[in-house]
Amino acid sequence: MIKRPIQLSHDFLAEVLDKEAVAVDATMGNGNDTAFLAQLARKVYAFDVQEQALTKTQERLSNLGLKNAELLLVGHEKVDQYVQEPIRAAIFNLGYLPSADKTVITKPDTTLSALEKILERLEVGGRVAVMIYYGHAGGDMEKDAVLAFVKALDQTRFTGMLYQPLNQVNTPPFLVMLEKLK
Repeated sequence: MIKRPIQLSHDFLAEVLDKEAVAVDATMGNGNDTAFLAQLARKVYAFDVQEQALTKTQERLSNLGLKNAELLLVGHEKVDQYVQEPIRAAIFNLGYLPSADKTVITKPDTTLSALEKILERLEVGGRVAVMIYYGHAGGDMEKDAVLAFVKALDQTRFTGMLYQPLNQVNTPPFLVMLEKLK
């Protein structure tokens, strides 16, 4: 069976994570990615601007007995103020928090700023998964900005790949995968 983009994003990151790794969840949301990363990495930094995201993620981590995540109620563009160590893996889920205020969305400028800062700190061999949900107001602008950013990355330093459904309707989410080569 073909994997959904979110499943592939987890598999892609799991290949490089171990108990020495530092990971970043740039968009905490309901805590699914934070919990996934926390099960594999030594330390996870998780960012979100909504209190609801932090609360749901705390509950999820507590239920799983995971204590190695630092939950930060701040935008991911401030990642450099909180993460000092080299980063092995990071994940973004762009768009809005399901079952929350749909006017609170990720934005191109803060997303690109966070991506740049994470790529600067990314270990050689480290990976970033960017799930792009764009079926909302402003979503196309962010999608286009992220794709343009990735296409402009130096191919000798980064590999950028796209995993996208081709025959789905209603703006299906897709995955951008990045790996640092040197």
